[in-house]
Amino acid sequence: MAPVLTSPLVSTQWLADHLGADELVVLDASVHTVGTGLTTMWHTAKDSYEQRGHVPGARYADLVEAFSTPDTDVPFTRPGAEQFEAAAQELGVTNTSTVVVYDDSVGEWSARLWWIFRSFGFDSVAVLDGGFTKWRDEGRPVRVGALRAVHSPTSDAGTAFRAGEERPLWADHARVLRAVSGEQPASLVFAAPESALGEDHPPIVPGSTPIAVDTIVDPDTNAYLRGPALERAFAEVLDSEEIVTYCGVGSAACVDALALTVLGHEKVRVYDGSLLDWWRREPEALAS
Repeated sequence: MAPVLTSPLVSTQWLADHLGADELVVLDASVHTVGTGLTTMWHTAKDSYEQRGHVPGARYADLVEAFSTPDTDVPFTRPGAEQFEAAAQELGVTNTSTVVVYDDSVGEWSARLWWIFRSFGFDSVAVLDGGFTKWRDEGRPVRVGALRAVHSPTSDAGTAFRAGEERPLWADHARVLRAVSGEQPASLVFAAPESALGEDHPPIVPGSTPIAVDTIVDPDTNAYLRGPALERAFAEVLDSEEIVTYCGVGSAACVDALALTVLGHEKVRVYDGSLLDWWRREPEALAS
């Protein structure tokens, strides 16, 4: 029987206690970046997963390609249902699995994959609080090397993974524009640290409230703030009926979306494509 989740976040102790359990699938969703702002480039972290180590039994989930739509104008555009199913099946996920996702950064990539799973109706998924950094720093076991091939039950109709109907967890450019104009109000939350954009970049979406990921996680452990501390971080927007989070490409935005979910907010959307999509669609005059 698969372990039961009671929160979008699981502790390192919870994972240690359940590691190896039937139907538990642990995914390393790390992505590595080079450069800042418009010069940023994203790379799969599979080499690091194999050479620097990973949680024992964890499988590498490739957000750069497998869990993103290929050949689009904006990196990390969310996958369609068919591609998502295939990528999940390739990692051995079934509809009865419990999935725990982590990364080796501040959690933006694991939160992104968590949001993708949830957007396709799969709720038995959580993010490892503190990620690989906290796991490793606590002296917990780390495995080095490639994981042997995972059996993909795609031919077994009884166990093959199937995506559910896509939920309205995403915002597009038109939705953000309506929020900016006031036609359809929503609080716009900018989740990326200013340093990630570099010194010379077009303006962010007007009317945004900056709540950067590094203000909602513990700088020493990468674990999320909780309780009153987390509420204070989102105090400016927490009473809004709808909140749209965004960042550079839609990864850090998912950290804020996860935190808002922990706080119980029920109408949060992530702007897929985020600033890269905004900048290519809007003249700078509108964003100033």
